Amino acid sequence: MTKHRAIALMGATGTGKSALAITLAQQFNTSIISCDSMQLYRGLDIGTAKASLEERASVPHYLLDCADIQDIWSAQRWANEALSIIQQENKAGRTPIIVGGTGMYLRALLEGFADIPPINMTIREHFLSLQQEYGTPYLHQLLQVCDKDLAARLDATDSQRIMRGLCVFESTQKPLSIWQSEHEKKHESVDCPIFILSMERSQLCQRLEQRIDTMMQQGWLDEVRWLDAQNMPELHPALRAVGYRQMLDYLHGGGTLGDAIRDAKTATRRYAKRQVTWFKNQTPHAHKADAASLHTAIITQVSTPSLKLILKQK
Repeated sequence: MTKHRAIALMGATGTGKSALAITLAQQFNTSIISCDSMQLYRGLDIGTAKASLEERASVPHYLLDCADIQDIWSAQRWANEALSIIQQENKAGRTPIIVGGTGMYLRALLEGFADIPPINMTIREHFLSLQQEYGTPYLHQLLQVCDKDLAARLDATDSQRIMRGLCVFESTQKPLSIWQSEHEKKHESVDCPIFILSMERSQLCQRLEQRIDTMMQQGWLDEVRWLDAQNMPELHPALRAVGYRQMLDYLHGGGTLGDAIRDAKTATRRYAKRQVTWFKNQTPHAHKADAASLHTAIITQVSTPSLKLILKQK
C-alpha cells in the first residue's frame, strides 16, 4: 500500500505554531493543512486566531473556512479530507505540514477509528458495577479471558480502555483487538513525524492573556454576536468553544464584559494546559522543543534523502 507523507506540527494554543509553520512551508515550498476543529468554520476568524489573508496568500492553506457554521464535522470527516489533500499534494511533489492543536483529528488521520457498532449501554452499566465492587484490576482479569491481545497491551489500572474492551466484546461478541486489526489492514498509512511546539508555562500564559486583549481590540465581541444570531442547537461545538462560551454568557446577561474577558483568559489557560497534557500522554514519541530548536529539528530529522527531494520540489 502506498504510504503518503506529511509533517505534523502540533501543540497548545498560543505557542506560535502558525508562525513557525509558515516559515517552514516557505522554506520547503509546501502547503499547510489546518488541524483545528474551530478554524474549519467560516465566520470564526478572530476568536480562533485564524491565519490572516496575507499569511494565506504567502502559503497555501487547507481546511480553513471550509464549513458553514451550521455544519458539524467529526474527527473522521476531517481525517478523510486531510488524507485527500495529502494525496493531492504528494502527487504534486509536496509534503504538507499539518498544523494545529486538535489532537483527536491528527489521531483520526494517523490511526483512524474502527467501524465498531454502538455499545450496549446496559452492558456498560454492568461492568461499571463490577468495577465499583471489585476494582479495575478485576476487570483487567476479565479482559484477559475475552481479549488477551488487548489485555496484554494495557496496564491493569487503565480503566477507560479496559472498560471499552470489555464492552465491545460483550456488545459484538468480537474482541476489540480484532476490530482494530481489521481496521489497520484497510487504513491508508501516512508517514507523518510529529513535532510538538512547547513553551515555558508562565510565558505561554502571558501570551494567551495578551492575545485575548488583542482579539477584543480587533472586534471579537461583534464576531460572537454574529455567532449568537445563527440560532444553532446548544450542543453545537462552536457554542461550547473556549472563549466563545464565556463571551456568549456575557451577551446572555451573565455578568460584566470584564468578567467575561477574565473568564475567557482563565478558560484558555486551562485549555492550553489540557492540550499540553494530551500531547504528552498521547504522542510520547514526538519531538518536543521550543520554536528555535524545533525549526532545526524538523529540518534535520525530516530531510532524509528520499523525503528531502519531495520537500524541496515545487
